[in-house]
Amino acid sequence: MPETHRGLLANEIRNRWVRLRTLVMLRWFAIAGQFTALTVGLAFFDLHLEIGWCFVAIGASVIANLVMNFAYPENKRLTEREVLAMLLFDLGQLAFLLFLTGGLNNPFSLLVLAPVTISATALSLGATTALGAVAIVIVTLVGLVHIPLRTAAGDLIQMPQTLQFGTWIAVTIGIVFMAVYARRVTSEIHSMSEALLATQMALAREQKLTDLGGVVAAAAHELGTPLATIKLVSRELMEELEEHPELREDAELIGSQADRCRDILRSMGRAGKDDLHMRHAPLGEVIREAAEPHRERGKTLVIDLAPGEGGDLAQPQVARRPEVIHGLRNLIQNAVDFAASTVWIDAVWTDRMVELRIIDDGRGFPPHLLGRIGDPFVRKRRAAEESDERPGYEGMGLGLFIAKTLLERSGAELNFSNGRDPLTPPGDPGTRSGAIVEVTWPRARIAPERDERGLGENQPIQA
Repeated sequence: MPETHRGLLANEIRNRWVRLRTLVMLRWFAIAGQFTALTVGLAFFDLHLEIGWCFVAIGASVIANLVMNFAYPENKRLTEREVLAMLLFDLGQLAFLLFLTGGLNNPFSLLVLAPVTISATALSLGATTALGAVAIVIVTLVGLVHIPLRTAAGDLIQMPQTLQFGTWIAVTIGIVFMAVYARRVTSEIHSMSEALLATQMALAREQKLTDLGGVVAAAAHELGTPLATIKLVSRELMEELEEHPELREDAELIGSQADRCRDILRSMGRAGKDDLHMRHAPLGEVIREAAEPHRERGKTLVIDLAPGEGGDLAQPQVARRPEVIHGLRNLIQNAVDFAASTVWIDAVWTDRMVELRIIDDGRGFPPHLLGRIGDPFVRKRRAAEESDERPGYEGMGLGLFIAKTLLERSGAELNFSNGRDPLTPPGDPGTRSGAIVEVTWPRARIAPERDERGLGENQPIQA
């Protein structure tokens, strides 16, 4: 229980909050704005610009966006380093445009605030500080070194030195103020969310312990009479076996074990016990536990376990974390729901990674939604003939969203694909022609090294 609580509220959960699609969309807006500003400046204000180099800068952003769109799925969530790299690229591209168009004489120099504000809301304090420092350096450089703005007639468009210095001060203060303000507001929102999550977890824990207490109380009540009888009989046997010491020892052992059973029931009580031996299990057992609710649903589940290149024959001992089991269970449920007859679960492990593939023989994922699988509220309009495939299912995508989020919290990376060309007819039942979900963990995250000396005694569950 304590490990789960820390895992849910740790700061590392925020590492993948920013989606690639969000930053790509913002960059498209920036590209459109830059192109419009250049067009207006040329057509209406008759400015003389280094138009070739300006379009090179805008073209670099266009190429970067196209590469991101084709190389990664739409719902990819970025790590902190990836977000920082994208924001640094945008900052550098904007700085180059400002250098070409008058530096701080260009009113669009205020847009330097945008990457810093995004960083303050999504990244760590260290990353935001680094990006803010780079932004201040860039503003300073383009204020000192830039190509002056001129009209086609050669007239210079430039603010007085006092106003340029004031603009530099304003932009610098704006960078610091917006970063601090956005960081503060975002931190308060995160704190409130974590407090709400902690409250929900506490309520769930209390409900679980209440239920457990009822079971323990019922067990203690039902076992009270048998244990008392065993204790009474053991005492009578000890009195009758005074002359047989070897038999009397057995009677004493029976009595002591009855007392131990009573003490165990009493110690569990409402607090419950945290079974240390249940924190880890072989990989195959964790998969079977996740798949158990879907074994009797009319579909065949085939589980194949094998070591990869360099992997030991023995299965890794996987942490039985609730998010892992529930996430896998949702993926298996989705596969069973859409499978024609069979679902395959292949598990491969090496000394560096643990990989699962969940494959079915159904129709596969909708091609137009393949890049967005794992986003919430992704709705698929179904034709009349498809409505009988899953009666009563609205196709909101919440199950896959929950599974993807939970498994990514455990350190996994997920990949969704189809086993056949979506334009070809569905494969025959029993062939791997449907949806494929790959789940890959670094082995150190899902199967940490354990102390060979043993786990020790079970401890009461801590609040």
